[in-house]
Amino acid sequence: MRIEGKEYKTIWYEDNVVKIIDQTKLPHQFIIKGLKTVKDAINAIKVMEVRGAPLIGGTAAYGMALAVQENNDPDFIKKSSEELIESRPTAINLKWAVDRMMKKLSGINSDQILDIALNEAKEICDEDEKFCENIGLNGLKIIEEIYNKTKKKVNILTHCNAGWLATINWGTATSPIYHAHQKGIPVHVWVDETRPRNQGANLTSYELNEENIPNTIIADNAGGILMQRGDVDMCIVGTDRTLSNGDVCNKIGTYLKALAAHDNNVPFYVALPSSTIDWEIKEGKDIPIEERNSEELSHVEGMDENNKIKKVLIYPKKSKALNLAFDVTPAKYVTGLITEKGISEASSEGLKKLFK
Repeated sequence: MRIEGKEYKTIWYEDNVVKIIDQTKLPHQFIIKGLKTVKDAINAIKVMEVRGAPLIGGTAAYGMALAVQENNDPDFIKKSSEELIESRPTAINLKWAVDRMMKKLSGINSDQILDIALNEAKEICDEDEKFCENIGLNGLKIIEEIYNKTKKKVNILTHCNAGWLATINWGTATSPIYHAHQKGIPVHVWVDETRPRNQGANLTSYELNEENIPNTIIADNAGGILMQRGDVDMCIVGTDRTLSNGDVCNKIGTYLKALAAHDNNVPFYVALPSSTIDWEIKEGKDIPIEERNSEELSHVEGMDENNKIKKVLIYPKKSKALNLAFDVTPAKYVTGLITEKGISEASSEGLKKLFK
């Protein structure tokens, strides 16, 4: 996708360095950062210079390649894999990518190990890009169906950032939107601000603007009244982990959107590549929910009148805050799962039909 008319991906390898777009600086500054060591990759994941389940997986894969580049001793590689997996607990793509890299590198004892690691990391990223493109083509059918019925602009509500900045390219929830826009279908996106890190306002709106797609930022709690008014035709969100029974773990606040959609008969879709499916955990209550630093709630960051980035306290100094990063939406509130292989019911039976 594009920034100021130039095409980018979110991660790539160049001159012995893994390049990323530092998403903690967006939307006010566009900075490409180099990751030189596996510690750099771990830190990028932890502080959310990279974020979004598919991109975390891609970064972890390249992190493994950086570990090999740094020291191809098997013990160091194994320790690096464990530290990468521990860097963020909720997104299943991270562990999936590290496990896949370890399987590829297991038993390799030759001077080709770095090339093997880099090729596998690139393959993981290329695969995700293709999956996201196919998610878009499958989701496009839903948007087309709504437009063909109404012949009016299709209003879509999103939550957090499940755009191309959260993947390698295209995005998950945004991919159907981008495909619809490219096909000439008029779309408008209601962008949840998504407290506390404001990924909707800072990232989703930013990338939609760069693709000239009409969008409006709303407070997280405004989605319900927009649905009551009939101003939302459908919801599409991403996911950090979807269980085989169809339960969906995503950015905090997703569950409330699903409840509002259910109450107002608004279709609620979840877009995801198969790497985000957890086939092992059976119930949503068993998903590890990341609790992040309360400072993300108590402070906000923005640009002042002198174009300087500044962080300010917005809570009373003595107040405590709980910062749960994710919630779980039960499958019964999900209209369908949009995957690279097609659209399925949010159920064990539905997923098994697509992924036998």
